[in-house]
Amino acid sequence: MLEELIKIDHQIFYAINTGCSNLFFDWLMPILRNKMVWIPLYIFIIAFAIKSYKLKGLYLILFFAAAVGIADYGSASILKPMVDRVRPCNDVTIQSQVISRVPCGSGKSFPSSHATDHFAIALFLIVIFAKKWKFVLPTALIWAAAISFAQVYVGVHFPIDVICGAIFGSIIGFLIAKLFLKYIPLTV
Repeated sequence: MLEELIKIDHQIFYAINTGCSNLFFDWLMPILRNKMVWIPLYIFIIAFAIKSYKLKGLYLILFFAAAVGIADYGSASILKPMVDRVRPCNDVTIQSQVISRVPCGSGKSFPSSHATDHFAIALFLIVIFAKKWKFVLPTALIWAAAISFAQVYVGVHFPIDVICGAIFGSIIGFLIAKLFLKYIPLTV
């Protein structure tokens, strides 16, 4: 069963990493997965929360940061060392077949911390704001999914890494947002 799952995971990886290969994605995907590109978005979220909700906005940012921190710590410091899966670009058995579009790095592959962190952010924002602004749900999910897809496209993660990271991050983002709303309800 596990071998079959790994085989399917590899097939989907090759379909994305090599099968979807094109010049536009070669340019776009490394940009999408670069955390520095999203700093203006994070600054906007902080400024919006504080301007719109004052002290509650400050608490919102603290819970937001907690969601990302817990998600990142859980994926990078607990799950990755526990699972110890090699990145596709470092896996000597398939390395020659992988198109590496960014430096591979020496970290482990499972789960994807990019997927974990960005889905934690997405679900946190969805739970807090989607009732007032319907566009938040599809926008946040597409944003986090695009970053996760980019991780596979550039060759640093297998699909199951980003899927499990997305699930893990979504759970954390959802729970932290619910906790926030329980103790600090917002009038959105």
